[in-house]
Amino acid sequence: MRYEPISNELFIQNRKNFMAQMKPNSVAAFNSNDIYPIGADSTIPFQQDRNIYYLSGVDQEDSILVLFPDAPKPEHREILFLKETNPHIAVWEGEKIDEKKALQIAGIKTVYWLKDFHKIFHELMSQSETIYINTNEHYRAAHDTETREDRFNKWLKENYPAHQVAKSNPILQRLRSVKHQLELDTMQTACNITEKAFRRILKETKPNIWEFELEAEIMHEFLKNRSRGFAYTPIIASGKNATVLHYIENKHQCKDGDLILFDVGAEYANYASDMSRTIPVNGKFTDRQKQIYNAVNRVKKEATKMLVPGTLWVEYHVEVGKLMTSELLGLKLLDKADVQNEDPKWPAYKKYFMHGTSHHIGLDTHDYGLLHEPMQANQVFTVEPGIYLPEEHIGVRLEDDVVIQENGEPFNLMRNIPIEIEEIETLMNQ
Repeated sequence: MRYEPISNELFIQNRKNFMAQMKPNSVAAFNSNDIYPIGADSTIPFQQDRNIYYLSGVDQEDSILVLFPDAPKPEHREILFLKETNPHIAVWEGEKIDEKKALQIAGIKTVYWLKDFHKIFHELMSQSETIYINTNEHYRAAHDTETREDRFNKWLKENYPAHQVAKSNPILQRLRSVKHQLELDTMQTACNITEKAFRRILKETKPNIWEFELEAEIMHEFLKNRSRGFAYTPIIASGKNATVLHYIENKHQCKDGDLILFDVGAEYANYASDMSRTIPVNGKFTDRQKQIYNAVNRVKKEATKMLVPGTLWVEYHVEVGKLMTSELLGLKLLDKADVQNEDPKWPAYKKYFMHGTSHHIGLDTHDYGLLHEPMQANQVFTVEPGIYLPEEHIGVRLEDDVVIQENGEPFNLMRNIPIEIEEIETLMNQ
């Protein structure tokens, strides 16, 4: 891959943490993602399943990781099954991971080719009582496509019906949500790349530029800095487009006097960044735009301070709602009657701020993490309040990625990305 390799210390520790929570005499298996077809002989560029990557660092298709901490044979406690390479594959696709590279990348000594999987795996299953299956139980997961992991789980249950079945997901939800320092360093790199892209577009933005031209400028900076590209589908929304929360067409011309809302982030080594900024097309905020912008920024600053160990996500959002309600009253977008008569299930402020304020971020943009459990140090959250006024063609969202600290306020991974009005106007008008 084009990114600088992460030390295998991370993956060794991740496996150690996972295996420490496995039941006695149990096996866990993790599969790489499929390569998905588009049509004819075309495919979507491969992206690795985040769980096998988290536990091994292997960023290659047709890979299986098996963990068996109580294996009778010490060499079978950690096994990688990899696609066997040959001169033909080397010519057409390049080198694949072999035993030597697997040790460098993952810190795993035992490597078999995939053709030997069923034979070796049958031996492991005959020595174990419980099999951990890997399922996606993220609260936002919703897809119709059957994954390689889905097919593997069906095969397991059909062929080993006497085994007890356990889930790896609850373990991974907790482990992946608390970041190792090497993960935080990698996410900082992703945020630094995003910063470079944002500073680039501050120079390039001007009346009549097209949204997709700005998207191209961002992608240029991402690729130039070893990123694979956007961590998620980018939003570059000018004027009224900014009031559509998931506007992704990026197809309109940016008009003098309008704002542009950017919701973009670089991916680096499979880790995500997630930034939102809102800037004036002509480099100068109007007084009304400043009012809305500063209100959002004040909410963001105060909401960030609440991200401390012990905070409950649901209660946090209630408190952020109170902050936003106060700002909307000050802007006269709400009055006291609106608040007094609000539906508790859909408070008055939701008319102008419809989405959540924070989510876990890491290997996925909406990363693993159990929202009903108190926040912990070294978890990483976004902070992203917004105000959306379709009738005024104004949408403002501001977002940073922050690391919860053991004591004090979170550490902002995007602390160097311009956000204050004065700095943005200065940079745009240099």
